[in-house]
Amino acid sequence: MTKNRVVVTGLGAVSPLGNSIDELWTNLVEGKSGIDYVTKVNKDDFPAKVAAEVKDWDPTLYMDKKEAKRMDLFTQYAVGAAKMAVEDASLTIDDENASRIGVWVGSGIGGMATYEEQFKKFSEKGYRRVSPFFVPMLIPDMAAGQISIQLGAKGINSCTVTACATGTNSIGDAFKVIERGDADAMITGGAEAPLTNMSFAGFSMAKALSFNEDPKTASRPFDKNRDGFIMGEGAGILVLESLESALARGANIYAEIIGYGSAGDAYHITAPAPEGEGAARSMKQAIEDAEVDVSDIDYINAHGTSTALNDSFETKSMKTVFGQHAYHVAISSTKSMTGHLLGAAGAIEAIASIKSITDNVIPPTINYETPDPDCDLDYVPNKARKTDVSVALSNSLGFGGHNATLIFKQYN
Repeated sequence: MTKNRVVVTGLGAVSPLGNSIDELWTNLVEGKSGIDYVTKVNKDDFPAKVAAEVKDWDPTLYMDKKEAKRMDLFTQYAVGAAKMAVEDASLTIDDENASRIGVWVGSGIGGMATYEEQFKKFSEKGYRRVSPFFVPMLIPDMAAGQISIQLGAKGINSCTVTACATGTNSIGDAFKVIERGDADAMITGGAEAPLTNMSFAGFSMAKALSFNEDPKTASRPFDKNRDGFIMGEGAGILVLESLESALARGANIYAEIIGYGSAGDAYHITAPAPEGEGAARSMKQAIEDAEVDVSDIDYINAHGTSTALNDSFETKSMKTVFGQHAYHVAISSTKSMTGHLLGAAGAIEAIASIKSITDNVIPPTINYETPDPDCDLDYVPNKARKTDVSVALSNSLGFGGHNATLIFKQYN
C-alpha cells in the first residue's frame, strides 16, 4: 500500500507561556517559566501552591460571547488554538474540501470546572438548576466537536483520551488517517483546563504534585531534588496535511511527521513500568515506523515530568533504545517551563519539537542544579542550545500505562 507523506502546515497554541506560537517559542528558548502561585483555587487549601496558568485569555477573540459561555474552558482553548493553526496554515475550508478535512483532538479529563460548578448547583438547589449544556460542556470529545462545527471540517472527527499521552496519541492517530488516505488534512492536538479544586485534591492525595512553594524553581525535571509535577493548562493544535495537498496549494511546510509509536505498560494505574519498558517499546516502534536509525535523532523532547519515577525510568528507557547514542543526543523537558498540561502536554511539546527543527535551537531544561546519578544524560541544562536539528522525537507517558512517541524531521 502506498503511504502518503504527511507534513505540518499550521500551528496554534494557548499556553502558560503565551497565547501564540511566537510568544510560546520565544519564552521557551529564553528559558522563562510560566509557573506561578495558583489563583484558580485557594492555595491555602492545598499542599501544592503553584500552577502553570494561561494568562490574559479572551475567548471573544475566537468566538462570540454566547458560544463561549456554552463551552468549558478546555474547549475554548482548543477552538482558539485551532483557529490560530488553520489561519497559520492559510487553509480555507469550503464545500469542496470539507469532507476531506478532519479533526482529532483529545483531552485527558474534559470539563472538570463545569462538573464541579454544576454539581454544586445540583447539591444546593436541585436538578432544575443544572444547565442543559452540562453534558456537552463536560465531555472530552467536545473540543473536537466544537472545532469541527466552528470551522466546518466534515471529515473524520475523533477524540483520544489517554491521560497525559492524549495530545501525542491524537497527533499520531491523525497522522495515520492522512497516511492511509482517509483525509487530506487533519486539525489535531490536545486541550486541558484542569486547575480546579478536585484536580488539586486528587493529584495532591496521589502525591503526584510538587509541594515546593517557590513557583520559579518547583518544576525541575531530571534534577535530584525534583518532588512532583506542576499542573498546567492550555491547548496545542497542529494542522497536518498530505504532502500532495500542501504542495498543490503552495502551503508553508514546517516539518514532516514520519513516525508514531504507541504501547501499553500492562503494569500499574499510575506508576510507569520498571526500567521504562513500555516507553522503550513506544520509541522503538516510532523509530521503525519512521525508518530512521537511532543515530539520526538529534533531539528528544522528553516527557520529563519532574517526578522521581518518571524521570529515572524515562532515562533508562532512552538508554535501552539508543544505547551509546543516548549519551550524545540532546534531551530536554519543556515542562520545566510550561508545567504539565496533562492531555495537552504532548501537543505543546510536538510544537516545541517542530520549532527546534525550523529554528535549529533546542529549548533548555531549566532549574537543573543537582545531578541525579539515575539521570545522567544530556538534558540541555538551563540554557537553550543552537545546533542543527534534522530529526526530533517527542515522548508522552500517561496514567494507565499509556506510552506514545512522535518523530518529526526537517522537510526536504
